[in-house]
Amino acid sequence: MAGTRKPVVEVRRSQRRRRTVSAYREGERVVILIPDQFSRAEESEWVDRMLARLAAREERLRRSDSELVGRARRLVDRYLPEHARVVVPASVRWVTNQNSRWGSCTPADRTIRISHRIQEMPDWVIDYVLLHELAHLVVPSHNARFWELVGRYPKAERARGYLEGVAAASGFVLAD
Repeated sequence: MAGTRKPVVEVRRSQRRRRTVSAYREGERVVILIPDQFSRAEESEWVDRMLARLAAREERLRRSDSELVGRARRLVDRYLPEHARVVVPASVRWVTNQNSRWGSCTPADRTIRISHRIQEMPDWVIDYVLLHELAHLVVPSHNARFWELVGRYPKAERARGYLEGVAAASGFVLAD
């Protein structure tokens, strides 16, 4: 692609790694972790491979953001119809940097972010997390009115239990 900048890549070699290679973004930099015994040719091959994987993953997230926006609109129409004019997020997107929560909402700028960790969960769980964040556009706190709005979702209690189970099994400590 013309005009596409190649990211700054930092390769970190580890004496403890034997076979695995991983990559992640750290700001504008891509960090790639490889075994120390890899040759320069293997390093080069794995850098190219991991950059391609990371780009494909990020593209999947971008593509599915529009699906998330459509899903949010359907949930508002179904469960928060009297708030349809108020519950209009500026953006709804998947993010990869949320490790202590399933989703977040900033009412001041009307943005909603949903953790990529729930992308593979059942649709009814994704809908619950999304409706939870949409309800924050009406009620920013977790007061009784907020929970009444979230409780309109018929599988709310089941979804909360599912997420608590996933968190407990994974050892996640989740923020409220």
